[in-house]
Amino acid sequence: MSHIFDSTTLREYDIRGIIGETLGADDARAIGRGFATMLREAGGKKVAVGYDGRLSSPMLEHALIEGLTASGCDVVQVGMGPTPMLYYAEASAEQVDGGIQITGSHNPANYNGFKMVFMGRPFFGEDILEIGRRAQAGKWADGSGTVETREVLGEYIERLLVGLEGIDHETLAGLRIGWDAGNGAAGPALEALTARLPGEHHLLYTEVDGSFPNHHPDPTDPANLEDLKRLVADKNLDFGVAFDGDGDRIGAIDSQGRIIWGDQLLMIFAEDLLARMPGATVIADVKASRALFERVSELGGQPLMWKTGHSLIKSKMKETHAPLAGEMSGHVFFADTYYGYDDALYAAIRLIAASARLGKSVTELRGAMPAMVNTPELRFQVDESRKFAAIEEVKQRLAGTDAPKDISVDGTDGVRVTTPDGWWLLRASNTQDVLVARAESENQAGLDRLLAQIDEQLAASGLERGEQAGH
Repeated sequence: MSHIFDSTTLREYDIRGIIGETLGADDARAIGRGFATMLREAGGKKVAVGYDGRLSSPMLEHALIEGLTASGCDVVQVGMGPTPMLYYAEASAEQVDGGIQITGSHNPANYNGFKMVFMGRPFFGEDILEIGRRAQAGKWADGSGTVETREVLGEYIERLLVGLEGIDHETLAGLRIGWDAGNGAAGPALEALTARLPGEHHLLYTEVDGSFPNHHPDPTDPANLEDLKRLVADKNLDFGVAFDGDGDRIGAIDSQGRIIWGDQLLMIFAEDLLARMPGATVIADVKASRALFERVSELGGQPLMWKTGHSLIKSKMKETHAPLAGEMSGHVFFADTYYGYDDALYAAIRLIAASARLGKSVTELRGAMPAMVNTPELRFQVDESRKFAAIEEVKQRLAGTDAPKDISVDGTDGVRVTTPDGWWLLRASNTQDVLVARAESENQAGLDRLLAQIDEQLAASGLERGEQAGH
């Protein structure tokens, strides 16, 4: 038996597709067989499996487990919950060697997919392509694994609460916080968590519903934060947090309804962390504000700019022993007193802790940040065959003799150009036929000049910043 995946399904960081079109039970079974075979070759045997609240998740879970056990792996079913709960089950249990979460993350309701951990490290890129190669050749181990169920939600909530140890109970008792689960898989965990927290907590959309009836669970889109803003304003709350569909990305707003973007949250977390771990490395992706990198340096830390993508950031953290990292998209990774994976519920706990330890409200911390003018992430369709080539062309032009002298170019991930006006970025998406642009300056005139530079480079490669592409 062999299996061929749809060409769009095996992605850089995970496996993702449209149910009934590019992803179904046969794919899930083949993923299980390939993953189990690779795990057994590496000396592993036991896999934790969890799933999010999408309507197709139970069907994929069933088929995935069939595949895992048919290739001789034992399965620990942890049931429905946020992706970080599955990561927790994998990281905290001694006998568990790998983990797979069935989740469509922040994609539309008809999508689903898989996020994987292999012997304690992210499973992505070449690993995912290897699953495809083995499926096509039908090269799978045979065996008959066992299946057990394990209740981990209670244990996971206990572990989250450790993030508040040593903080004065009275400080926490005065807090008033809004939480928006967006009908995603984090809902029941948020109910259990806030029931254990001091203070006053107002929860939105904690009922898991894979059709997402209230708003799409992607906290990086300001439109999806409108309900949380209203709640915070109506109830006069201190701040609000929102979660994506599988609970590994956080969004936040302060008491005035100002969004606290991923890089701004990282500034708060870095200030708290560097007070306790002077000189530590803090990693952020190439989309992050210059203000963040400058702030980390100011606080005595070592800022490190790295490639976008949760798997790439996790790998870089392991390599550099960085205790903190984050992305503009709201993935935040703590490895100081936690496991180094992205967990939005834990990030919310650490935001409460940072505010308490620094003795400043979240609104004060947000208000103290430099006022920058920036674009959102600008995404536009570019043919798959052109997207990486176009970035190379831009790099070569900017390295040429007639390139401006007052710029510096960073090629870590795409092209990030620093100019006297600020900076701009052009990079190719690893998961879609899209180029991503972003620019930031101290004022609108500077931003306009930066956008003109992006457009000039695109035009020189026969492209334009046309129709905005969705995620």
